[in-house]
Amino acid sequence: MRRAEDGDHRAWFAKNNEALRSAMYEHGAVMVKGSGLVEQAGLADLAEQIGGRTLEYNERSTPRSRVTGKVYTSTEYPADQSIPQHNESAYSANWPHNVFFFCALAAASGGETPVADSSAVLDRLPSALVERFAERGVLYTRTYRVGMGLSWQEGFQTEDKGQVERYCADHGIQTEWDGDLLRTRHKRPALAVHPVTGKKVWFNQAHLFHVHALPEAAREGLLEICGEDGLPRNAYYGDGTPITADELATITSAYEETTLAEPWSTGDLLMVDNLLTSHGRRPFTGDRKVLVAMTQREG
Repeated sequence: MRRAEDGDHRAWFAKNNEALRSAMYEHGAVMVKGSGLVEQAGLADLAEQIGGRTLEYNERSTPRSRVTGKVYTSTEYPADQSIPQHNESAYSANWPHNVFFFCALAAASGGETPVADSSAVLDRLPSALVERFAERGVLYTRTYRVGMGLSWQEGFQTEDKGQVERYCADHGIQTEWDGDLLRTRHKRPALAVHPVTGKKVWFNQAHLFHVHALPEAAREGLLEICGEDGLPRNAYYGDGTPITADELATITSAYEETTLAEPWSTGDLLMVDNLLTSHGRRPFTGDRKVLVAMTQREG
């Protein structure tokens, strides 16, 4: 962790840009205590300065709100719920290289953004399981409907079905319409190699998309209402064969064994290399406001 010096935080970050990038490559994530950020727009400027061009949050899987420009709220789930570890948008072909979290208001208690080393997660998984995922990849299935999960309008940030079709065609996503209901399916790799460090990492959201990630009552209710083919989201091996509940439990345990969490203070900044490090959210009490900007490096 590093603490911004007293005075002009912009000058401090400009001076330490390369050191912060190097620290992210070495450690996967860096928290700057007392970053000096106070304005929401300043987060996007700082993210671009360190991480490259900022991204729109498209192909959404969770509810968020735009705060200003390309700065968003963190995932808007109820305060009493945890968000499991995940690499941001690993299900998408357009995932961010870096994710910048700014704590505009720390919760009264809890609300940490825990992180886990994606390489360490991979090392803790059984070799046979890793081989299956490496060979087959992950198949993500989604059903967009009003009132259950995200609608396609919210997921793709448009009211135009043609625009959705073009986006999906450009990103290798199969589509099927049933009136205003949209089903999609697409295959993505389960592992990745970091282009700078050369580390091989576990990089997918199979455990998060899979229906067994839901509490039992919610899972049974959705299956009864929607059937397996109509679930808001689900995951399989890339060849369509099921991922078992035991395999998912093994993956979840690997995340739990490698997770670290630093309490937030208002004004802190957490910078995450999205390949090297996953993130999540712990339950909290009181008000909490954490903002997010996502970036991609050019080239």
